[in-house]
Amino acid sequence: MAMPPGPSSPSDVSSSAPTCFRHPDRETYVSCVRCGRPACPDCLRSAAVGQQCVECIREGNRGTRRAAAPFGGRVTTGTPLVTWTLVALNVLVYLVEIANQNLVISNGALVGRFNATVGVAHGQWYRLITSAFIHEPLTTGIGITHILFNMWALIIVGPALEQVFGRLRFLAIYLISALGGAVLFVLIAKPNAVAFGASGAVFGLFGAWFVVAKRLRRDSRQVVILIVLNLAITFVFRSSIAWQDHLGGLIAGGALAAAYAYAPRANRTLVQVAATVALLALLVVGVVVRDQQLTHAAIAGFR
Repeated sequence: MAMPPGPSSPSDVSSSAPTCFRHPDRETYVSCVRCGRPACPDCLRSAAVGQQCVECIREGNRGTRRAAAPFGGRVTTGTPLVTWTLVALNVLVYLVEIANQNLVISNGALVGRFNATVGVAHGQWYRLITSAFIHEPLTTGIGITHILFNMWALIIVGPALEQVFGRLRFLAIYLISALGGAVLFVLIAKPNAVAFGASGAVFGLFGAWFVVAKRLRRDSRQVVILIVLNLAITFVFRSSIAWQDHLGGLIAGGALAAAYAYAPRANRTLVQVAATVALLALLVVGVVVRDQQLTHAAIAGFR
């Protein structure tokens, strides 16, 4: 005769208890609200409703798009890291310059110094960038006012542009602006003229600021007034200011910012990278052409 089943033993209860799907040796009566699998406290995380297991959270994060800035760069919050790094680098180079003026590396096509001819056309292309990080010495020209104005302008417009473009794109605009100003100076200034300072890069940021205002349909009158005022000062005192550097930076920075801001959403990053490379290549061609002109002029002078 069949006997009715007796009461369950403690071992039977234990064997029928649900266990964590990641840790089979752990009993649990809590499950993930998404997949329904039982999970121990170590494998669960609090969610808006209930708890989710770590695998569901990981899977959900894979499909979550990272927040992007208006023109494709990563959203930056808090301290504008690139802006303050550029300020610190300019100040550091200025302190080195004060300590040893022989380290001043200005921009120029062919400059006679220390009884030797140096300059961009002499193969020293690095001057196109290093010149953007040095400023007027304390005892000459406008002195410390030079770096103070440039750093003030950088601090005013830099953080907003860094937030709009993202750190990498903002840095590209700054450096291309500096390079654009230096290249235009080499192209049209006298071969023995020199220029230095972050003004070309700053004017490039002014141009980028104007582009952003137009693209986002914001009031651009203030930035237009700022650009016109600075250009007026530049051309009024053109004998003591490298206006070529300012104008070149303004054009290069505005052009690259426009390429970034108006790039189509489809393949936006590819278009922006291509625009950066194309503008950089154009600047390189300009320097090569100028070098060839000066070389031919020098050869003709010996005949």
